[in-house]
Amino acid sequence: MMRKTYLTSSLLTISLCVMGTAAWAADENDSSPHNDTSNADVDRTISVEAGDMWFDPEDIQVTAGETIKFEISNTGNLEHEFVIGDKAAQEEHRKMMQAMSGAHGAGHGGHGGHNMAEGAHGGQMPSITIGAGETKTLVWTAPSDVASLEYACNIPGHYESGMYGDINF
Repeated sequence: MMRKTYLTSSLLTISLCVMGTAAWAADENDSSPHNDTSNADVDRTISVEAGDMWFDPEDIQVTAGETIKFEISNTGNLEHEFVIGDKAAQEEHRKMMQAMSGAHGAGHGGHGGHNMAEGAHGGQMPSITIGAGETKTLVWTAPSDVASLEYACNIPGHYESGMYGDINF
């Protein structure tokens, strides 16, 4: 009987450790497939502030192959997204967001994020959604086959109000 108690206690302890580790990891990273790089692989961190209808900085210089950890703080009162892609992919994503807004009412509806945004460079466009008052991270490696990209918030009306910035190589 004592052996069964030790076994049960050991299994419970292991289960709690695994669940705690998974919860901690989920809090640190977005579910984006572009966030699977460890901090040891990050070349530098760039802080971005998302206010109501603006990003700061408005221009970022990167080097092809560089892995960047973006720390995006939403200091505004509205939900925003941070999406990296070329101008054509951003425009496509913006149209999709507008169509979803019309179909689901204001905001994002229930589509569960923006990882489905297709971009010309690397399949899905790296993206996260940041609620008012939140700070989230996005780890991204700059591609070697482009001269410039942009980051944007494509929630209807946000891009048109100035929520975008240039990524130059």
